[in-house]
Amino acid sequence: MKVFFIGFGQAGGKIVDKFIEFDQRASGGSFRAIAVNTARTDLMGLQNLDFEDRVLIGQTTVKGHGVGTDNDTGAQITFDEIDIVMNAIDRKGIGETEAFIIVAGLGGGTGSGGAPVLARHLKKIYTEPVYVLAILPAPEEGRLYSYNAARSLATLVKEADNVILFDNSAWKNEGESIKGAFDRLNEEIVRRFGLLFRAGEVGSLGHVGEMVVDSSEIINTLKGGGISSVGYAISEVGGQTPEPEKGLLGRMLRRNQVEERRPEDKLMGEDRTSRVLSLVRRAMLGRLTLPCEYSTASRALVLVAGPPDELDRKGIEKAKSWVEENIAGVEVRGGDFPAQSRFVAAVVLLASIADAPRVTNLLEIAKETKATSERIDVENKIKLDESIEPLFE
Repeated sequence: MKVFFIGFGQAGGKIVDKFIEFDQRASGGSFRAIAVNTARTDLMGLQNLDFEDRVLIGQTTVKGHGVGTDNDTGAQITFDEIDIVMNAIDRKGIGETEAFIIVAGLGGGTGSGGAPVLARHLKKIYTEPVYVLAILPAPEEGRLYSYNAARSLATLVKEADNVILFDNSAWKNEGESIKGAFDRLNEEIVRRFGLLFRAGEVGSLGHVGEMVVDSSEIINTLKGGGISSVGYAISEVGGQTPEPEKGLLGRMLRRNQVEERRPEDKLMGEDRTSRVLSLVRRAMLGRLTLPCEYSTASRALVLVAGPPDELDRKGIEKAKSWVEENIAGVEVRGGDFPAQSRFVAAVVLLASIADAPRVTNLLEIAKETKATSERIDVENKIKLDESIEPLFE
């Protein structure tokens, strides 16, 4: 899938920077990207994006120092300077782009404010779908971050073709600080979505899937709008396997293998059909990017990647049927992505979710925060004696 990434704000810029790193290691060509921010230091800290692809906005307003978690200001600056962003996209060239993906953290000010504005303008100008990969803040990041996220999300679902969520609170390890977890969480995001967006490519050894998942399958799965979530599972293949593929996919399947692997994960002693079905079940029933009631999904996509000999067609068909039986809708697409590796991975995209407790909780926190803020504004003002004459009217 030919994707044009726009990293908006600090979190979005860092994640897109990692997407570009993986794309470059895999010989490049599938991903194009720019990063947009109101803070100069955040843009300077990126490592893989060319300097001309780093766009600073709001210089006359905030002098390159960011918007201080104020997403109203972030939205206004983006409205005022949207031409700067659009010109950067045109300068990069959309080429064969099949989808735009805006990546943003919804707790801060620049990304949560600017992403909905950019989504609206992209949809006005281009016919390609516009998706948002949005990062939800953990509750311990503060009520202001939750309030920002709720406002931004409520706007994004109206402006974008689909919003795929990653919930930081569901992925942070116990006792781990959010700051310390950021790099690991970003790796988790790139691992899942990098594999999904590379589906359909030909491997370095010339392998092509029997049931190819191409960009149209992803686009049709996400076409209903709303909020989506992604599941992922990985297992080690038993026995001897060829040398792992050099490139993005091989590393995707190997990455963090110590963290992911348990003794029972080794694919041994079962027929290939059962292995594939079991892996897909784990992907959907395990830890999703957004914890949700998977049975409320309107559509789904199943992708199984790994050694060609392990990608059983019957197993994939059975896995698709199982997913269809367990979601609300009947549209379930899927296929395989061959690559020489010691691991088999399954990705399940659950599109247009109707029930996500984390989102419901976020909206409740936002309502309480707004009510509390309005009450404090009224009650906590110091009352001065009105009989004292002011210096001037």
